[in-house]
Amino acid sequence: MAETILVVDDEKDIRLTLGGLLADEGFLVAQASSAQEALERLDESVPALVVLDLWMGGSEEGFSVLSHIREERPQLPVVVISGHGNVETAVKAVKNGAFDFIEKPLSADKLLLTVQRALDFRRLSEENRLLRRRSFREEKLFVGASASMRALLNTVEMVAPTPASVLITGENGVGKELVAQTIHSLSDRASRPMIELNCAAIPEALVESELFGHEKGAFTGADRRRQGRFDLANHSTLFLDEIGDMSLQTQAKILRILQEQKFERVGGTRTISVDVRVIAASNKDLQVEIERGTFRKDLYYRLNVVPLMVPPLRDRRDDIPGLSKIFLDACVEANRLGPKTLDPALVEELRSRDWPGNIRELKNTVERLAITTPDSVIRSDPEAPGAAGDASLARRENGPSLEWLLLPYREAKQEFEKRYFRVQLDAHDGNVTKTAEDINLDRSTIHKKLNDLGIKTDGARGASPEGRNGALP
Repeated sequence: MAETILVVDDEKDIRLTLGGLLADEGFLVAQASSAQEALERLDESVPALVVLDLWMGGSEEGFSVLSHIREERPQLPVVVISGHGNVETAVKAVKNGAFDFIEKPLSADKLLLTVQRALDFRRLSEENRLLRRRSFREEKLFVGASASMRALLNTVEMVAPTPASVLITGENGVGKELVAQTIHSLSDRASRPMIELNCAAIPEALVESELFGHEKGAFTGADRRRQGRFDLANHSTLFLDEIGDMSLQTQAKILRILQEQKFERVGGTRTISVDVRVIAASNKDLQVEIERGTFRKDLYYRLNVVPLMVPPLRDRRDDIPGLSKIFLDACVEANRLGPKTLDPALVEELRSRDWPGNIRELKNTVERLAITTPDSVIRSDPEAPGAAGDASLARRENGPSLEWLLLPYREAKQEFEKRYFRVQLDAHDGNVTKTAEDINLDRSTIHKKLNDLGIKTDGARGASPEGRNGALP
């Protein structure tokens, strides 16, 4: 695919000369005769490189374009040209972000060599950035030995090189965005960044503008043309997160774009053609939403060409040790905490939890432990469900130890049940009937358990004295 170069110069002859020179080398050429026109061109589409004259309209207004590019598109290389060149101007241009400075009259060979170097540098920088991001994402997502994640990775590797739409489902925090990023990274669109939109985080009134962009004056506050996510994702991937929260009206417009790869900006009449691959994600059951009338069936089948379900963390427990180490190492490095490790017993305790918040919850837990534990070995989690740090439990047990976690399974299970039933009985003043109702067990089952565990009740006063304060027999 030919790359586009934007030539910005107020002299028509120079624009035509440069345009012809670059076109002969196989580039597509866009032109602008002023700083204002250059900004409009950049709003319409993003070129691979800009050749920019600094001195236009009797002043160095090219610096305003250079400043805009550095703020809005820092990865876009700019080759500056000027007929008023001196060392001071060249240094100023480079300090303001120009890739290089060429003095007029221009040498064709020098210009082409500089353009090629700038494009090579941009490609190399983008490749390095993508490789770093891809490595970190894949390590976080697919670490471990769980069969479910190996199967998911196999499907990701098969679908990534194709243009097929993908629908990713799963609970909150399971890593749906990481799956989307991995698909994009392994595709032939990886040289461009993946564009993302969280449909649940954008007010309904602004969703269309975010997706399709808007023209100047389209609504109050629209003081300039703005590109939407479909514009920005041209020849790349658009990730629509939480698409189940999108209105039916917007869903209809998304369906049209997927079918035709065309759209109009809000307030505009010009049809814009794009080449965008869409990956959508939702934590909702979209087939249920279809039955409720809140999601379009035709959009569902258009998106669901390749369905991917990311399993919750409780169904991929083999990955928890590896994920925990990754999160711990990252937190230690980011906060300069010094070497830290997780005790094997704690790792097993983490592995046993259900993690309703999935990977996000695990990450937060490991970071909290890394920051709040002064020792180099993190041996326990005082905030663990049922542990001493749990507020309701701490009030009753005065901070018992977690040494029972180191016992063999049968003994540890018995110790856990002793502690659990004592706490529940204390919470209900020893009333077995109320306890049974709250923990969803039959009274007869509880009586049998208490007898097996050697726990005696003391009427309305709760568990017998030997079971108070978390003292284990």
